[in-house]
Amino acid sequence: MEINQLPFLLIDVVLLAIALILLIPVAVLFLECSAAFLSRQGETAETKAPRPKVAVLIPAYNEAAGIAATISTILPQLTPQDRLLVIADNCTDATAEIARNSGASAIERQDTQRKGKGYALDFGLQSIESDPPEVVIMVDADCICQPDSIEKLARVAVAEQRPVQATYLMEQPPNPTPKDSISALAFLVKNLVRPSGLKKLGFPSLLTGTGMAFPWSIIRSVSLASSNIVEDMQMSLDLAIAGHPTVFCPEANVTGCLPQQQQAAKSQRTRWEHGHIQTLLTQTPRLTAASVEQKRFDLLAIALDLSVPPLSLLVAIWLATFTASLLAATIGTSPIPAILLAVQGLLILVSIVSAWAKFGRADISGSTLLSVPFYILWKIPLYLGFILKRQTKWVRTERDI
Repeated sequence: MEINQLPFLLIDVVLLAIALILLIPVAVLFLECSAAFLSRQGETAETKAPRPKVAVLIPAYNEAAGIAATISTILPQLTPQDRLLVIADNCTDATAEIARNSGASAIERQDTQRKGKGYALDFGLQSIESDPPEVVIMVDADCICQPDSIEKLARVAVAEQRPVQATYLMEQPPNPTPKDSISALAFLVKNLVRPSGLKKLGFPSLLTGTGMAFPWSIIRSVSLASSNIVEDMQMSLDLAIAGHPTVFCPEANVTGCLPQQQQAAKSQRTRWEHGHIQTLLTQTPRLTAASVEQKRFDLLAIALDLSVPPLSLLVAIWLATFTASLLAATIGTSPIPAILLAVQGLLILVSIVSAWAKFGRADISGSTLLSVPFYILWKIPLYLGFILKRQTKWVRTERDI
C-alpha cells in the first residue's frame, strides 16, 4: 500500500466505525416507532385486580402558585382509604398551607444540604411506613393528572407487581413558537411513541419522572435519597436489574406544560438531557453486563433503548457525520459510509414522520417539522455544555406565573 493512501484509509475506517455505531440507536428508534405505529391505541390495561389502597405523594418546592390545581385533579380520583400527601421540601412560600387548604395532607422538610426530589420522596415514604398503602403513586407538583389515571395505575401495579409508568406529555404554552412545538414532539416520541413500541414488542420501558406507581414492597426496596438529576431513570434501571422492570400504562395520563420563559426552558432541557446522556454513558454497559450475567433479554432491550440519545442530539451527530462522509467521498474515499448513513437518515425521517402522523398530528402542524434544523441548532450549546460545564445538581425549573 502506498503511503499517500494511508490518510484515505484512516478516514474510511473512522467514518465507517462511526456509521456502524450510529446504526444501533437509529435501528432501535426505527423499530420502536414502527412497532408503535402498528399498535392499537386505546388498548385496555389490566383492571381485574381489586382497587388497592393508594398513597399519592407530591414532592413540592415553592409550588404555591400551582399546587392547588394539581391537587384538584387528584382528589376526585381517591377513595376514603387513600391518602394524598404533599411534601413541602425546603419551601419558603405557602405551599404547605395551600395544600392543606386544598384538601391534601402536607408535611414540611427543611434540609439545605440535601436538596432534591429524591430526598423529598424518601422523606414522604418514611412518613407513611407505619401504615403503608398497597401502592404508592408519585406525581410532580406542576402536573395535571387526567381522570381515572390513579385507578388505572394502581390496578396495574397490583396486578403486575411491578413499577408502572403513565403517559407523561408536555402541553404547549399559549401561542407556541415552532421551537415549543418541536420540543413537544420530541417529548411525545420519547414518552409515548417509544414506550408504546416497546410495549407492543413485549419489553419494559423506563420511568419518566411523574405518574409513576409502585407496589409498596418494591418502592421500599430501593433508596430514593439522592440528588441525582434524573433520579427516576436511575431508579427504573436499578429496579429492572433487581427483577422489577417497568410496565408502561398508556391509558393513564399525566400532563405538564412547557415553560414559556426562555431561560426556564433552557434550564429544564439542560437538566433532563445532561442527566440522560450521563446515564446513557454509565448505565448502558452496566445493563448489558447484567443481561448477560442474568441471562435476561429484557435487560438487553432496556440497554438498547437507553442507547438512543436525545432525538436532537442523534440527528445532529448523524448530520455531522453524513456531511463529513459526503465531503470525504468527493476526495476519493470509500462511498460506503455515506451510503450507510444515507439509509440511517431515511430511517430517522420515517421514524419521526410516522410518530407525528399517528400520535402528534392533532396537536402539532406538519409545517412545524420544517423547524427541526433550527431546533437542533438551538440545542447544540446545550450539548457542548455537557462537555465543558456539565450539570450535576438538581435545579428547580422556574414556573410560569
